[in-house]
Amino acid sequence: MSTQTLSQLEQTQNFIRRHIGPNSEQTKAMLEEIGADSVDALIDEIVPANIRLADLPNIGDSKTEVKALSDLKAVASLNVVNQSNIGLGYYPTHTPGVILRNVLENPGWYTAYTPYQPEIAQGRLESLLNYQQMCLDLTGLDLASASLLDEGTAAAEAMALAKRVSKNKKSNLFFIADSVYPQTIDVVKQRADMFGFDLVMGPAEDVVNHNVFGALLQYPTASGEVSDITPLIEAVHSNKGIVAVAADIMSLVLLKAPGDLGADVVIGSSQRFGVPMGYGGPHAAFFTTSDKYKRSLPGRIIGVSKDTRGKDALRMAMQTREQHIRREKANSNICTAQVLLANMAAFYAIYHGPKGLKIIAERIHRFTDILCLGTAQKGLTAIHANYFDTLTFSVSNKDEIVARSLTNGVNLRTDVDGQVSVSLDETTTREAVSVLFDILLGEGHGLDVDTLDAAIIDCGHSSIPATLVRESAILTHPVFNSYHSETEMLRYIKKLENKDLALNHSMISLGSCTMKLNATAQMIPVSWPEFANMHPFAPIDQAQGYKHMIDELGDWLVELTGYDNISMQPNSGAQGEYAGLIAIHKYHQSRGDSHRNICLIPSSAHGTNPASAQMVGMKIVVTACDKDGNVDMADLKAKAEEHSENLACIMITYPSTHGIYEETIAEICELIHANGGQVYLDGANMNAQVGITSPGYIGADVSHLNLHKTFAIPHGGGGPGMGPIGVKAHLAPFLPDHTLVTVDDTTKGNGAVSAAPFGSAGILCISYMYIAMLGKQGVTDSTKYAITNANYLTHKLSQHFPILYTGKNGRVAHECIVDLRPLKEASGITEMDVAKRLMDYGFHSPTMSFPVAGTLMIEPTESEAKVELDRFVEAMTCIRNEIRKVEQGEWTLEDNPLHNAPHTLADITDNNWDRGYTIQEAVFPVAAVAANKFWPTVNRIDDVFGDRNLICSCPAISTYED
Repeated sequence: MSTQTLSQLEQTQNFIRRHIGPNSEQTKAMLEEIGADSVDALIDEIVPANIRLADLPNIGDSKTEVKALSDLKAVASLNVVNQSNIGLGYYPTHTPGVILRNVLENPGWYTAYTPYQPEIAQGRLESLLNYQQMCLDLTGLDLASASLLDEGTAAAEAMALAKRVSKNKKSNLFFIADSVYPQTIDVVKQRADMFGFDLVMGPAEDVVNHNVFGALLQYPTASGEVSDITPLIEAVHSNKGIVAVAADIMSLVLLKAPGDLGADVVIGSSQRFGVPMGYGGPHAAFFTTSDKYKRSLPGRIIGVSKDTRGKDALRMAMQTREQHIRREKANSNICTAQVLLANMAAFYAIYHGPKGLKIIAERIHRFTDILCLGTAQKGLTAIHANYFDTLTFSVSNKDEIVARSLTNGVNLRTDVDGQVSVSLDETTTREAVSVLFDILLGEGHGLDVDTLDAAIIDCGHSSIPATLVRESAILTHPVFNSYHSETEMLRYIKKLENKDLALNHSMISLGSCTMKLNATAQMIPVSWPEFANMHPFAPIDQAQGYKHMIDELGDWLVELTGYDNISMQPNSGAQGEYAGLIAIHKYHQSRGDSHRNICLIPSSAHGTNPASAQMVGMKIVVTACDKDGNVDMADLKAKAEEHSENLACIMITYPSTHGIYEETIAEICELIHANGGQVYLDGANMNAQVGITSPGYIGADVSHLNLHKTFAIPHGGGGPGMGPIGVKAHLAPFLPDHTLVTVDDTTKGNGAVSAAPFGSAGILCISYMYIAMLGKQGVTDSTKYAITNANYLTHKLSQHFPILYTGKNGRVAHECIVDLRPLKEASGITEMDVAKRLMDYGFHSPTMSFPVAGTLMIEPTESEAKVELDRFVEAMTCIRNEIRKVEQGEWTLEDNPLHNAPHTLADITDNNWDRGYTIQEAVFPVAAVAANKFWPTVNRIDDVFGDRNLICSCPAISTYED
């Protein structure tokens, strides 16, 4: 019999032991190796005493997976999921089961990292190329990005592009049609304010009366009208302006492409291509433009290049535009995408194909015609004769109609005085249309859906103008015409998955990216209909489950950050930076200090910081770091005092991107405050803070939190992310709000940074479950073990490689930087060679050449057990020995397994193997690789060729078959 108490027995079933990789025996062995008496003793050596928290955070105890899921299910049941006919860019949709199970719910797709190492990311790169092709076909333009965050921010990016490329250089005026979605207008207005652009808003036809550098039109409009905007586009072009068109992706199956109408940019959301509404996201926005603007296209672009065997291979084109490289020269801070959701939309288009999509679009449109004809017969005529899926009615009995809709479990669009709008979608049924007749007309109307359908056919009714009916073919590429049975679709998805390395295969030790366990129990609620099927603009009393979850998660995050308030709206880390800096800007403005526009940024700070500061009109002053990687306090003090009259803030990462806890962080905060500035503490490295210190306790004023790093939302191959911001009380009045849903009474009227009031709310349940299951002890232990694992790895690697920076007592925080520059000088082997060679050992490369060129930044996270850390050490040790063979002349610089890495099946099945090393050395360098081999599907890719020969659409199908 056990001698443990019932409480002790139950405690052994908590989630902490599932999340933290090393068990007690492994921990003991690691501590002996690195010379520490205990985990707590190690933390005492590393974390400055003056920033240590005295107590565990007040967030409750750890729950078992079963208990946490049960509790959250009860919360979810508080949501009332009505039939949504609100529209405004968010629509109910059917996610095909084969995509739901094998993409959205599959760790092979959702745990992968951004494809900076394309040789082990060919699957999702192919899927993203399909997404780009889909967007090009439907919008009628030349070049597409691999997705942006949401429709609102895509529109803001379109405005920024228009300013950059417009030849109307004398104009600072941007026009927004008042028929654009209100939430999009909100986001664009906020961005224009920060950029210093002048705005004019009015009926779309008024654009001809203004001298603008750019304009934004909606097609179809927010109220549903479909009209020919060609003359408006031509009028803007006559003044050398740029026109962006926000378009509904499903309507483009039937409507003439905006590119064919003359649009320079087309943006929108791909949500209704099989992605649940999720109370606002995550959803992939599309962005297409003319080829001549390719150097100004925001976001990431997937392009076709060649590998060393001459085979077509995919990669992110023009990677040097990434913001951590461009820093203050960046013209956008949108360096994140919505890859997982873009992949879902692409697979939706592939599964249905052009014929299937046309059937779906025609069915939606036919139901809309039936609703329009029936209401007109009873004296209720829609305000627009031409439409796709949305009807707007001017009504005198609006309250009565709304009451009937709620009684019938239906939500309509009701935010415009004297009007109701009804938007239909692929889930609409005959029964639903009958209910809509009851709602709009009252019972006893006598209308029959099938009778009205026949009448439409008989009279040849057409609600899309003949000049706007799409005549051009769509989705003609074989990929959209080959996989329509579930068997074929399943195999295609699996084929692509097999080309990608993700966390379900091996550790991904990317420094500053925190690729930790995304536990299954955390992921399960994402697909629950109570969360998945909620429209973001549903009445708040129907979203009480979401409110409860968001409020409780917010309370936990406030406790863990030491701040006073939080905004969940930013839907990426970079978006969080932007929102935080807006709060600082508006705070200074409220005090009559609008002149404060200097942002100090240490050279060790996270790379998106300068891009974000530039976006809110701040001037960047970079401060130096000393030889140990710490902020140079003398230089910082001198520059803070020099700019004290105009100092807005400092942006600093803690622990630093160099991987150390700087002893002077509290002093830095005091120095900036003394000179009138605010402290923005980048939350990229919060995984080394939670439970043992906090930004608010340290003395910072605002931080963003990368929920896709510290709080376990998976990276999804490059998105989704979430970047909530925590603030001290004095900044809380300047947090973002929303035009359609009041986020908080204290922020009412503030602009928005994202299209939905709570950002990508549909994935907040992941972080909620993460904290609920770990509890106060678990989140603290996670930080401690992240530090322990990092120091173990650092100690082991330091026996073979120089470690660039260490802090007090020769320790690191949660990541370390391996300096490969001396080896490069001695052997000619580059950091790129090491990164590619790691693929042969079954590993994704750590972060390469950031923050210091010629280095690898390694972060193991708390989720990895000692056996996986040792496997990585073995790989790196073997690679060091391989480099030594080059140094000693045993292998030439041109003929060695590092220079030729990664190796593929094509290499070893080539009858002409004539290299100076064996096949065994190439592909099975250690026994662990032979036991679990991951095969890259292409050889090293030629980046220069890809940028010089930019091809960003699908190649011939024979490429995929080779």
